[in-house]
Amino acid sequence: MQSVQQIAEEIVAREGGFVDDPDDPGGSTKHGVTIHTLRRLGLDLNGDGVVDVSDVRDLSRRQAVDIFLRHYYEKPGIARLPDVLQASVFDMHVNAGTQAVKILQRLLNDMGFDVVADSVIGPKTAAACASAAQPDPTSLRDAYGVARRNYYFRLADRRPASRKYARSRSGGKGGWIKRAEEFLSERYHLTDAEFQRRVAAWD
Repeated sequence: MQSVQQIAEEIVAREGGFVDDPDDPGGSTKHGVTIHTLRRLGLDLNGDGVVDVSDVRDLSRRQAVDIFLRHYYEKPGIARLPDVLQASVFDMHVNAGTQAVKILQRLLNDMGFDVVADSVIGPKTAAACASAAQPDPTSLRDAYGVARRNYYFRLADRRPASRKYARSRSGGKGGWIKRAEEFLSERYHLTDAEFQRRVAAWD
């Protein structure tokens, strides 16, 4: 099984380098860390008294990994979840913030567990996950992966500017969908035809 450190390093590798996409609500980003995150954490990396785009550019891979481990894994309590879920929830927390936990809690409610969708991994959410992971932990991981993929689709349905993250320029699966499916068993990956049917209304 991968260590949390390895998972964080893979997230940084997946996120890529510096990007300043006007369609991205996160603003300028490097290694998956947004300018909003740097400001929220008060990380003035170049010491000029202002947290701005230059600080995003200065961010190193090592610093990004440390931010993810401390603020996106340890602080939200992802270690309380079953091992099989941690990588996907961690990755989604980096990508979508507290929505990662809320998606999980809504899934647990759909499965019949009484948890509040408050984005907090408290004792009830942790216990519900432990129960839902029995006897087949992989099924819970896959159910979360599908719920995560559906979240991306719904976001793109509502916000046309975000569709380029769900569908590539060539018309195939975009980064969001591929990212969700990295944590899904192969049999739950959408075929090209299934994907095209799902996004047909976007044209």
